Parts: sequence; structure tokens; C-alpha cells
Amino acid sequence: MIGSASIPRFSLLDRDHSILAFNERVMDWARRPDVPELERLRYLSIVSSNLDEFFEVRMAPQLAAAKAHETRGLYTAQTFEALSAKVHELVAQQYAIYNDELLPALEKKGIKIVAHSERNARQRRHVREIFHNEVQPLLMPVGLDPAHPFPQVANKSLNFIVRLTGKDAFGRENEIAIVKVPRILPRFFRLPSVKGSRQIHFVSISSLIRTHLGDLFPGRQVTEFSQFRVTRHSDLAVDEEEVKNLRTALRKGLQQRHYGQALRLEVSAGASTFLSDFLLEQFGLPEACLYRVPGPVNLVRLNQLIDKVDAPELRFEPYLPGWPLQLTPGQSFFERLRQGDVLIHQPYESFDAVLSFLREAVEDPDVLAIKQTIYRTGAKSELMDLLREAVRRGKEVTAVVELKARFDEEANINYAERLESVGAQVVYGVVGLKTHAKMLLITRREAEGLRRYAHLSTGNYNPGTARVYTDLSTLTADEALTADVDQVFLHLASQNRLARLNKALIAPFLLHKAMLDKVAAAGEAAARGQDARITLKMNALTDEPLARALASASQQGVKIDLIVRGACVLPAGVPGFTDNVRVRSVIGRLLEHSRVYHFRVGGEEEVWLASADWMNRNMLRRVELAWPVTDPALRQRIVDECLNAYLHDTRDAWLLQPDGRYVPAGQGASGRQRHHLQSAQASLMARHGGKG
Repeated sequence: MIGSASIPRFSLLDRDHSILAFNERVMDWARRPDVPELERLRYLSIVSSNLDEFFEVRMAPQLAAAKAHETRGLYTAQTFEALSAKVHELVAQQYAIYNDELLPALEKKGIKIVAHSERNARQRRHVREIFHNEVQPLLMPVGLDPAHPFPQVANKSLNFIVRLTGKDAFGRENEIAIVKVPRILPRFFRLPSVKGSRQIHFVSISSLIRTHLGDLFPGRQVTEFSQFRVTRHSDLAVDEEEVKNLRTALRKGLQQRHYGQALRLEVSAGASTFLSDFLLEQFGLPEACLYRVPGPVNLVRLNQLIDKVDAPELRFEPYLPGWPLQLTPGQSFFERLRQGDVLIHQPYESFDAVLSFLREAVEDPDVLAIKQTIYRTGAKSELMDLLREAVRRGKEVTAVVELKARFDEEANINYAERLESVGAQVVYGVVGLKTHAKMLLITRREAEGLRRYAHLSTGNYNPGTARVYTDLSTLTADEALTADVDQVFLHLASQNRLARLNKALIAPFLLHKAMLDKVAAAGEAAARGQDARITLKMNALTDEPLARALASASQQGVKIDLIVRGACVLPAGVPGFTDNVRVRSVIGRLLEHSRVYHFRVGGEEEVWLASADWMNRNMLRRVELAWPVTDPALRQRIVDECLNAYLHDTRDAWLLQPDGRYVPAGQGASGRQRHHLQSAQASLMARHGGKG
């Protein structure tokens, strides 16, 4: 392995700016005229959701550095200013698309969000009835005075600030009031359409309340108002070494998550300086944290409007995944796996096969034990019901539940308690590490003795996301690999030293060093004149040692192709450093999520699947699993479907430039040429599935 001292130093790209660049690529789908209008609106809401999480997780150290006027280190006042400027630019683009492109496009298709000035008399009566019957009873305006200080405002909640004239019931001139909007209220209400019109009309909750704010303050006049929303730091920090019960500690932490440090304040574009300054002071935020938006302060909630519209022509055509190519419906999974491994490419092939595999194990009297990791499974999980049923049928069930899966903590705590209530063995992995490996192990009594069967995946056991995330699953009865999986479960439950594994690589013990070694070996081979190629597909590449190792291998002559959906800190094509590195990001209808590591050195080829991205946290602070694909046919299929297809994508792919910019792979294509651009996702959907 090449020592770090011999790896040339050059500037990697900034991770936070790379995350924002990813969101620009997602937002491009909201602009695309070939995308149905409601789907364009959904992409815009996805960007808002991503930005929310960006602030909740990434911005606290930046803001702290700005407040402390830091000039050195990773986070400084200058990095905060540069990042804030970029976010402001991104948000301005969002609302320009929303107001100038999407709202007019939707109106042409018969869907309109009707402003107060545009409502006819019938609609105004309807809005008044909704307000008085469904909304006002749930609103509690709070007038601010020494006995009523500024109220606690929950993370990402919708609120109004109001300035009043006149005196209250006690003769005092308290001029500021706050109105919280309960999350339980719908964000959009259907309105009666204009007679003879086929348009579908809606009113937003913010417009509805704004119209009737005066009704909340009888005897006083509203002179100014603004909707507002504050985003808070929401990454739970629990000292696992100190707490006696992680589950209890996390439950307490969840109660405080909604009231963490304020990081961003969104207000209406027309909010007065008086109101915005008042709010900034209340939340202790500098001017750079203020976002004036010409529209709803929460574009994430546009999903509610999308769900209320019954217009199939404004959505993507439904896609029905095919049954996995290697499986025959009705055939026993155990019988099939004794013949060889099975690969499932989701969502082109149905995730239902994985549930069927578990269901057969639950119902089979010869299955003695089931072990599974649980990271994200969705709000309502058939998988959880199957595990509970397995316990009721007398099987030994062990669940490794990751309580610290970000924003899924509460659901996972509830699942853990439900499993324990029926007698399952529930463990929470290793102190200080998240268990991110996706593993299911089944032990069955057969004529020859006990035999293991496993399912390993690059993605979560979540049927909902399995319909829109691209992932790879391996079903196997390979004795060496299933023995490895059993050892990992034993390690997680017992905390004993991990035994030597046969085939698999596990983080944080082996994976990082193994990948560095493989990159170095490719570089050394290229330096000797051998053909060497590395192709990697993942969600993010932000680990500095791995990025620099790839740069070093590039200088030695290794041809490197990186298919990285999100943040990538390794710039492509930097003269003298990454001349042989190409980086592309594919943003499509589906969310790219599979992790594939491909090394070809001389005549030797390796293909690995993994749960891990090449990020420091995945390599050193999580339990992750990577496993080799040894079947030549399956290996070639992965190369064809997950690597080559994406390397030839010209419709949904973006190419990273040396300066960190991304340009569309099909940039410059004329209208006729765009018709012939290649989409890896569209091709795979056509090959494997059907249309609903």
C-alpha cells in the first residue's frame, strides 16, 4: 500500500458545496419540459426536503464559526458566508421555478392555487367557512408581553407573526402576536371551481389564515404580518458511553429535537424589516440566516397538493417491476439457492421477492432461527409483522435494531419494543457505531444437518423506498459467505472479538484498509505497465484518504470511472493529479442507491457489493458489510446493468469538472438529438418491468 506521505497533496472539493451542487442537479428535473407537471413539482419539494436536512445536520458548526468570527480551521466565518450565499442563490432559483414555470404550467393543465385577490364570491365564502369551522378552533394566538414571552417554536413548523394597533382587553399596547399553525391541519384545501371551468382550485393554509388574521384579534387592527418558519439543529447527540439505557436516552432526546439551536429563518418576501429583525433577535440569528421567500415557506408540503390531484396524465406512467429473472414464482427459495446465488436488481425487479423469502422462512417448520439487521423499514412494516409471527411459531428471532438511524429513531424504538414484547432477542449493535449493514440470515434443519441462507443488500428493508431506490440484493446459500454473516451477527450481539472472515469485509475493522490496498495495488500494476481500471458506483465519496488514494492511482495510469450520485470531493481531470479520473452523477426518476466496487487489474477482475459509501463515517464509524460476487454470470450482469449502462447515459448523467461544476452529459444536444439520448434507468425499466 502506498504511504500517505507519497500521495500528492492537492485541493479536494468542499463537501458542503458538493451537497448543494447535488441539489442543483435534482432541481433541474423541476425545469425539464419532458417531465410531467406534478412530478416536476415533486422534485422541487425534494430539494426543499434536502435543504431542510442540510441545515438540520450540516450548518450548526458553520454558524458557530461565524458567530465566533473564526478565521482558521475547517469552519470559519468565510466558509459560512460562502455557503450561505450559495444556499440563498439555490433558494432564489427554487422560487423562480415555482412561480415563473410550475404554477403557470399547472394552471395550463387545469390546476390552480388561488390567491385571495383571485377568488370569486363563492370561493371566498367557502374559504371563510373552512377557516371558522376547521382552522380557527385549532389556532391559539399569543400576544407577547412580560407574562407571555416569545413561545417555543418547533422545528420546521408554520407560524405567523402579527403586528397590531390598538389595545388589548387589559388596556395594554402589546403590538406583537404569534400564531402557531398546528401540523395536523392540511396545507391545501380544495375550492369550488368557477362555473363552467374544469380547473381544480386550491387554497393554501397560509393564504387562508392570512386572509382571516383579523378574525383572531377582534377590536384590533393587523398592520403587518408574515408567515415564518425556523429550521433547527436536529442531529441527536447521545453519549453512549455514559448512558445506561440507549433506548430511554434517545426517547428523551427525541422530545428535544424539535427545539434545538435555530439555524435558518424563512419569512415572506414582503415581511417588513421590523418583523424580520424582531424574529432574528428572538432566535439569535445573523442577517445571513434570513431567507425571504416569494411563496410558501415550506415547499416540502407541496406533496400534499400533489397527492390530492387525480390526474394520471400529470404524473409518471406507473411502473410495475418484474419478478426477478433468476426466480420462478412458486418455487422454494431454499431449493433454488442450493443451485446457486440469486441477484435482484431493485426496483427494476420486485422487492416482493425478498419479503417472499422471509415469508417462506417464517412458514417453514424446518427453519429454526432468523437473524436480521433493521435500519430503516418504513412506518408500516410487513417485515416486522413477519418477524413477530416467526417468534409466535417458535423460531429463534434475533433483531439488530439501529436506534440511531437518523430521523427514524422513534420508529425503530417502537419496532424494538414490539419485537421484544413477543419474545424476540433485540440488540442495538456496538456502542459508538451505527449498524448500517443490511443482512438477513436464516438457519434451517436439513437432511445433511443445519444449513444457512442469507440475504445481503446495498439498501434498506423498506418496501416503500424499494420502489424508487436502485439497489442490489444477493440471495445465497454459499457456506463461506453465510458463515461470515453468522459471525457478524455473533459479534454484534456478544461484543466478542470478530473472528476471521472467509469472504466478506466489515467496517470499521477491514473495509477501509482493504479498499485502500486494492486502489494501491491497481496503481502499482499500472506503474508496471499492466492494464488497470477501477469503476465505483456509490451515493457519496467524501473520505479524504480514499479520494487521495484514487488520485495517486490516477497518476500511476489507472483508468478510474466514478458514478457518484451525491457529494464527491475528488475533482475529475485536474492536470497532473486526476487526469485519468472521470466522475459522473446520474439523477433520474429513480434514486440511485446501489454501491458497487469494480477492480480490473491485468486479467483479474473483482466485483464487490456493499452497504457502504466511501465516506469516513461509513468506513470508520459504522458497521458496514461488503461481499464479493464470485459467480461470473452475476458479476457480468452487475457490470453491464450497474456500471456500463450508467457510463453510457447521456440523458440523466452529469459530468464533474475540475473546478467542481457539473455539466449535463448531453449538453449541447439539439431537440432531435435529445430524443436519442440514452437513459440507463429508462432502458433498465423497459428491460425488466412493465407499465401499469
